[in-house]
Amino acid sequence: MNHFELRGGELFCEGVPLARLAGEVGTPLYVYSTATLERHYTVLRDALMAEGIRGEHGGEPLIAFAVKANSNLAVLKTLARLGSGADTVSEGEIRRALAAGIPAEKIVFSGVGKTEGEIAFALKSGVSEVNVESEPELELVSKVARSLGTRAVIAIRVNPDVSAGGHEKISTGKADNKFGVSFSEAERLYAKAANDAGLRPVGVTCHIGSQITDLAPMAAAFAKMRGLVERLRAEGHPVERLDLGGGLGAPYFNTPEPPPPADYARMIAQTMAGLDIAYSFEPGRMIAANAGVLVARVLHIHARPEGRKFAVLDAAMNDLIRPAMYEAYHEIVPVKPRPGAPEVYDVVGPICETGDTFTRERALPPLQAGDLVAFLTAGAYGAVMSSEYNSRRLVPEVLAKGEDWAVVRPRPTYEDMLAREAPAPWLSV
Repeated sequence: MNHFELRGGELFCEGVPLARLAGEVGTPLYVYSTATLERHYTVLRDALMAEGIRGEHGGEPLIAFAVKANSNLAVLKTLARLGSGADTVSEGEIRRALAAGIPAEKIVFSGVGKTEGEIAFALKSGVSEVNVESEPELELVSKVARSLGTRAVIAIRVNPDVSAGGHEKISTGKADNKFGVSFSEAERLYAKAANDAGLRPVGVTCHIGSQITDLAPMAAAFAKMRGLVERLRAEGHPVERLDLGGGLGAPYFNTPEPPPPADYARMIAQTMAGLDIAYSFEPGRMIAANAGVLVARVLHIHARPEGRKFAVLDAAMNDLIRPAMYEAYHEIVPVKPRPGAPEVYDVVGPICETGDTFTRERALPPLQAGDLVAFLTAGAYGAVMSSEYNSRRLVPEVLAKGEDWAVVRPRPTYEDMLAREAPAPWLSV
């Protein structure tokens, strides 16, 4: 469910008409719904709690929102007020989570290529745990921790060799993916960490992919993780935490409907029945995707004699790269639909790349120059992946709450963009 709906013939975000935002902020722009963010977080939390899935000390499981999905500070603050933690993959994301008011003890530091400086920052900040993804990284975390006179709290990320995800580029749980250690080495590395003066292993973690719409691969991976926990405990290792990652899909309209959080929680409860452990999760897309739209304006309709019709927008692949990178589908709806039979368009942007194509041969309500359209399900991996390619200014972001709204990332000026670069000294004379 989201809070974008037609009222009186135009599209609203909660109580705010998108046409008004386009007029005052300009296009293209991202718009996020506070109510949708809050609802998706609480539905997941309540589903897990209803199945008896708990965190440390019997409290709520740690739901560490994947900051890579949407790193806007206002979005993170909205979730922080509900008790959300943060799954981070860089020092910058840790800093964002802290700036948003997420306590360090609810921040997880993941990623396959952590630098020595990033590890040191994470340990000094007191993050909940560092998810270690290889033996060289295990040794590096130990080295940094010992240099700081501390023991790093870690979990071992395991690659369960289970295929899942909506696209090969977002599948992370197969043996040929770069993430995590194999099951064949997980027990040895856990024992190695337990005997290392710089490390305190507390658990294991996995994440098999993103945009998963079938619970079967998750259940298979989770069963493997349960077996690993039981074997480690049988060897005398205390395993306090089990991080089951994220990956539950969001509805993109052209894909199978993802399972509801209640079914997801029920599957976990059945798979883990009787296993006394503290759970954590790293959802991103399922919380943020449906909470945001990208609003763009039609610049013109280019109709060729042979019949192909291009709707050229002021938004481009630098604003929403998912279609170009993942062949991703986004529902496109007019902000103020015109009457008439649908027409078939290639919807494209102005960037000098053939890849700057959002969709081909899509039947849409009739469009004209000046019309506004909204790309739905754009709240995850949208603005966070935007760039200044073609020297286009970064897209602004707006957060709505009821009838109120605020620009939470302004569109930079061209002067702002140019001021970040300095000429070499020999070019300044």
